[in-house]
Amino acid sequence: MKSYWQNYINGAWVDGGAGRIAVLDPATSEQIAEHALADVADVDRAVAAARRCHLSGALADLRPVERGRMVQAMGRYLLDHIDEIAPVLTQEQGKPLWEARVEIEGAARYFEYYGNQAETVEGRSIPLGAGYYDFTTYEPMGVSAQIIPWNYPIEMTARSLSAALATGNACVIKSPEMTPLTNAWFAHAAEAVGLPEGAVNILCGLGSEASATLSAHRDVNQIVFTGSVGTGVAIATAAAQNVVPCVLELGGKSAAIVHEDADLAAFENDIRWGIFFNAGQVCSAMSRVIVHESRHDELVERAVKVAQSLTVRPGVESPEFGANMGAMVSEGQRDRAVSMVARAQEQGASAVTGGRALNRAGAFMEPTILAGVTPEMEIAQQEVFGPVLSVLPFTDEAAALRIANGTDYGLVGGVFTRDTDRAMRAARDMRAGQVFINEWYAGGVETPFGGYGKSGYGREKGREALWNYVQTKNIAIKLGAGA
Repeated sequence: MKSYWQNYINGAWVDGGAGRIAVLDPATSEQIAEHALADVADVDRAVAAARRCHLSGALADLRPVERGRMVQAMGRYLLDHIDEIAPVLTQEQGKPLWEARVEIEGAARYFEYYGNQAETVEGRSIPLGAGYYDFTTYEPMGVSAQIIPWNYPIEMTARSLSAALATGNACVIKSPEMTPLTNAWFAHAAEAVGLPEGAVNILCGLGSEASATLSAHRDVNQIVFTGSVGTGVAIATAAAQNVVPCVLELGGKSAAIVHEDADLAAFENDIRWGIFFNAGQVCSAMSRVIVHESRHDELVERAVKVAQSLTVRPGVESPEFGANMGAMVSEGQRDRAVSMVARAQEQGASAVTGGRALNRAGAFMEPTILAGVTPEMEIAQQEVFGPVLSVLPFTDEAAALRIANGTDYGLVGGVFTRDTDRAMRAARDMRAGQVFINEWYAGGVETPFGGYGKSGYGREKGREALWNYVQTKNIAIKLGAGA
């Protein structure tokens, strides 16, 4: 572990005008490194470098297959260096070492997928009659500003960076203050594959300064943000002053509806991944289970078994796949989740298992199952972003959908049943951008992802994400004008 990490602007490693920020290991709460902290001038330099790169055509004018090959090669670079990256990711973020490897493999998959898609962004001819020839083309937006969350710093950067580069945009990445270290490998990858200077710029800065400056910058042409609703509103408001489009992914309070005919033995695996992967710090986590009253007690019993089977320990002690969970990203994040559980108990819910901070150093929380939760409780309405599952009973299909749709969010949802008609009715009626049927997290890089309501707007992943990074230009030609 290096003691000091720099920002990357216009092909060079540089210090930050705002000094340095400490990076802590959430498993010990001890400092592991310092990172350069960008100020407004650093953001200006990064945007200027990206703009010069874009206007030069060094990236945008390449044949798409050439860009695509470089994007694919960036993914291979991550895989080639996974043994270096994974321990750093675990130490800065807290997740088990095997989960860190899963994240890096997921990041590489984005580069593979969008590298392959680079050649498919094609225009079309529009018939206007014999006197005209009309066609459309797609042009890169220009400078893409990407503000990255702390929970998946490698994968979330890869998700936006790969699509932006494949379509010819130059990028400024604002890495998360708590987990900035592993973003350095994207700069190394850009250099290794031969991307032009200014195509990838990476800086760590405080949200109140660096993110705010990026959001309001006149030379930024498009913004991608994943994070809280409040910050997303602030970013969209600032961007609107320059009429800059945004893609906002703002989290969720996602629900799984479990009907009386569901396979609860199989559903245990969905609980494991849906709420305890990355200690529940997942925007699309299965934070609510809405179960038919006839199966409520059995499901709670099974959920408790899953929660109690997990060993909670420092991520570096979990190199192999298994029933283990790491630290949360910070003591502050852990304390917020514990406080929400305590308030739920005050309102009448019961912690069937867990609910407390572990009595040890580090940001550890017990895997938690809450029963007796009602739809109006804070714990059923607000995102916890921690390893906390709320279980709510329902009596009939209509009631289940009312509860599922009864929050301001709408990111993902799920339905578990053997009845195909019932599953499809739920998929139709759930107010969510993605619906899983009989498997939480079904889908992949190929499937579009984004929310309704306060979960944000725009779509990432899949081919749909490509349209975030291009503008449509129409060219209409009057034939015979020169005769």
